[in-house]
Order: sequence, then structure tokens, then C-alpha cells
Amino acid sequence: MSDTKIIKLSWIFFMIYLVNSSPPEDPIKCSYKTNFNCTITNSYGAFPDRAICKAAQAIYPTTEDELISIVANATREKRKMKIATRFSHSIPKLVCLDDENGLLISTKVLNKIIRVDQENMSITVESGVTLRQLINEAGKAGLVLPYTPYWWGLTIGGLIATGAHGSSLWGRGSSVHDYIVQLRIVTPAEAANNYAKVRILENGSSELNAVRVSLGVLGVVSQVTLKLERVFKRSITLSERDDSNLGEDAATFGRQHEFADFTWYPSQRKVVYRIDDRVPANTPGNALNDFLGFRSTPSLVLAILRTTEESQELTNDASGKCSSAKLTTSTLKIGAYGLTNNGFAFTGYPVVGFHNRVQASGTCLDSLEDARITACPWDHRVKGLFFHQTTFSISLSKVKGFIEDVQRLVVLEPRALCVLDLYNGILMRYVTTSNAYLGKQEDALDFDISYYRSKDPMSPRLFEDFLEEVEQLAFFKYGALPHWGKNRNVAFIGAINRYKNVDKFLKVKQTYDQLGLFSSEWTNQVLGLKDGLTIVKEGCALEGLCICSEDIHCAPKKGYFCRPGRIYKDASVCTRLSSR
Repeated sequence: MSDTKIIKLSWIFFMIYLVNSSPPEDPIKCSYKTNFNCTITNSYGAFPDRAICKAAQAIYPTTEDELISIVANATREKRKMKIATRFSHSIPKLVCLDDENGLLISTKVLNKIIRVDQENMSITVESGVTLRQLINEAGKAGLVLPYTPYWWGLTIGGLIATGAHGSSLWGRGSSVHDYIVQLRIVTPAEAANNYAKVRILENGSSELNAVRVSLGVLGVVSQVTLKLERVFKRSITLSERDDSNLGEDAATFGRQHEFADFTWYPSQRKVVYRIDDRVPANTPGNALNDFLGFRSTPSLVLAILRTTEESQELTNDASGKCSSAKLTTSTLKIGAYGLTNNGFAFTGYPVVGFHNRVQASGTCLDSLEDARITACPWDHRVKGLFFHQTTFSISLSKVKGFIEDVQRLVVLEPRALCVLDLYNGILMRYVTTSNAYLGKQEDALDFDISYYRSKDPMSPRLFEDFLEEVEQLAFFKYGALPHWGKNRNVAFIGAINRYKNVDKFLKVKQTYDQLGLFSSEWTNQVLGLKDGLTIVKEGCALEGLCICSEDIHCAPKKGYFCRPGRIYKDASVCTRLSSR
């Protein structure tokens, strides 16, 4: 049976057998029946440099008072601390401790809704509350958070710490941290203050602008109050077009539609435009968003899909990848990407429904069934998706040039970016200028790119050079800002210098945590306080630990050598010579 037929059957099975799955496991693992001798990973099971992150102990506070006591005791002992979340979706090593004697503070059970204020249209939650909890509880009171990420499985503390966002240029913009009206954070303190201090920050505070996107280096956020709106309805139409006008449209489309975004399939020269706006509350429709990629999937199907992709990589089967990609995108299109008009069936566009039913999804988190049967597609306990993720924001004034450069690369080798279509293309979302010191510096378009990652860190990828050139084009030619919760090491090289208020952020950091107890080597490197962000060794460019400068940084024994980019000659990429 051909690879394409196998994938076709797998996708049919996938569409028929969409059942509940096992929720992700706790990312923290400790010695049997204790909270000592622990390790932590992310939901994908691997950090960019395959680091094994250890801690002496993990603690799960249930109240702010417990949290204060934990921080005070650790400060008294000058013990390093890191904050862990329920699902741990950050790709970089933000949660890793330098010191194996360090302490992990998990917000897993710091997850209560404190207050929903209907009169003032706000909600106060503990930092471990998930986005799904917040949406549901606000919805019961007829309120909504206007812009959010599309994935339910994030905690409020985690998503604001990394600057997570939805898509909009309207109102305050799409970044959740810009809707904070009050925040409580527990930080280390001097002995005279009992070694811990609760700082209550109100909207308008310069210190709040530091904490809005904190990378977890300022302390532990205990509570957050967010500004909400009255519930409203949206009308959504997903329109597939060729990508010939994408460069022009990218700079203007976000001003035309409040929830506009794009899903771009560069190798197919197609793009899906999201035409998405508010409509009157009496507009008929009770739509539901249950995105196909966030539903549970039979583990057998995941294994077949992954095995097929690994086989295509091993045999350099570019045509097979492109066939698989077309099947994937057509399946998503037929399934309306998981949108239904009434919660059960898709009958056509526009899809109209209440905002809280369409703004995010993630039903693969739902049940208690065995992960060996069904799972979220990227659950590392099964053989499923394993990928790199490169995510960045480019100023609207520069975005046309970047898109056109990517299109020029596709012209040189139309099959090169088929791998992106296997992961539902490039998601492009709008973000606005933020007051957060480490937030967006100007109105921009965010590009979210996922692509195949080998289980073997020394194994190159098919068309590796094209994806590395896209990455380097974004960050070094167009001055993109990295998403703090995603990316490979190379994305953060020199990135901190693009933030005009970084000195203000570092001043608050010094005030809140003079001993650097919440910092690590990784965060100090990202913040420009320490060298070593680039890890130079054999094969380092394959995993994005370095930009190649010598052939040995690639995989010369497998035919991959360090060469300049095709259109961006300042790029240095790992090229399979027989492909040129």
C-alpha cells in the first residue's frame, strides 16, 4: 500500500473516530510517591537542546498564603525557584533550573476563580486557571475576554508571562496581558519583610508593564484581574484564495475585519482568509469551534502518520510529502476546520455564534481515557507529532517584503515548504503595540510555523535549508520579534536589543529579585545578561542551537553542508548539496 493511501485511510479514520482522549500528564515527575528528586519537561517531551531539567523538589500551593510561605522559605535559603504550569506548553527552557537543589512551584492547583464582577465587567482568577476555565466562567455571567489564543490548554499565568495572543488590531489589541487591570505577584524580600512580599499592581503602574510579560523571572503571579466585555456574536467566513495578493493584503486586512487572520499554504500557493466580525446579538446562529487539530486522535492513527512522515524524510520523498500535505489541507477544508453552524454540523458560511463558543478550542484535553488509545496529537507518551516551532512578529510596514521573499523561495523549489502544510500551514495573526516592556513594539503580523523534527538530534531534515532561510530572513533581515514561549535558540540571538524598554524591565527585575532566585542561565542569556545562547558543537544547526559557520555544524556525512541562503545571502544554512 502506498504512503498516500495509508495517510488517506488514516485521515478517514481520524475524521470518523474523533473520541475523547487522555489529558496531558503532569510535566513534573518526582520520585515514587514523593515530591522530591524531580524532573520537568514540556508537553512535547523535549526542550530545544534536549536538556533534562532537574529539581530537588516540587511544591503545589493551593492558596496565596501557602505561596508566600514557599517563596519566603526558599528566599531565606537562597534557593533557586521556577514556576511550572499545568500543561507546560512553552517550548524554550523558561522553566528549567540551573541548580539541582532548586524548587519547582507548580500552579496546577492554584486554579480558582476568585470573582466575576458583572457590574465592572472583570474577572479575578488565580494564575493556574486555564483559558478554558476563564472562558466558561465568564460566559456564565454573560461576559467574555475579547481576544485570546486559539488553544484552551494554557494557564493565565503562563500565557501572560510569554505574551500569548489572539488576532486583532482593534481595541486594545489581541494580547491577553493588555487586558490586565490588577495583578498580585509574590516576590522575594529582605529579612525585615519576612523574605517574601505580595506586590499589588494596578493598571497604569510602570511596574505592571514589566510584569505583563515577565518570562517568570520576577516572582510568582498569584492572582490576575482581567477586563471583560458583554458577550457578543461573531460571523465567520473562511475564504480560500491564491496567495498572489497576500503581501499587499497582509498590511491592510486586519483593519478591515476585527478577528482577521490568515492560514497560508506557501507550497500550494493558497491562503485561507478569515473574514470575521461582530454581528448583532439577534443574528441567527449558535456556532461552535472544535478545531480538528485540537481534537483527540486515535494513537494508532498518530503512529501511522508519524511513521509515514519519517519514511518520507528517510527516503527524501518530497513528492510524497506534498501529496500528504494536499490531503491534509483538503481534509481540514472539508471539515470546515472544525467549525459547525449549530454545534453538530457544518452547513455553510458564514458561521455565526457567540464569541465564547468560537474563540478557542481543545477538546483533546477532556477525558480520562488511556493515552495508548487516544491522545492530543503531540502527546509525547505516544508516537505522534514531534516538531519544531518558529514563531515571530514582523512589523506591518515590513511584512509585504517578507512574504514576497518566502514566495521567491517557493518559486525556486515548489516542494520545499510542503512540510508546513502537513502542520496546517503558516498561521498569521495580528498583534498591536503594547505597553508591556517585553511586549510588541509596534503593530505587527505574527507568523506561527510548525514543521517536522527528528527524534535524532543529529539527523537533518528534508529541505532543511529552506526553513532555516525563512527563519533567518525573519529575524535578521526583517528584525522580527520572537514569541517568548516558542522558538529555537537562534530566534533569540540579539532579540532583546529590539525592545526599547528592556532597561526598565531589568530595573524592575533587580528590584523584585535582587538575588536572581527566579532567573536561570537560559533566561539571563535571553535577556542579554549572559553569553552562551548559541551552543556551538557538531550538528548544532540541525536543532537551531546555532547558525552554521562550518560544515560540521550541519551533517556533512549525510550530505548536508553549511552554505549561504538562496535569496538571502547573509543567511547560513544546512544544504543538501545534491538538492542544488
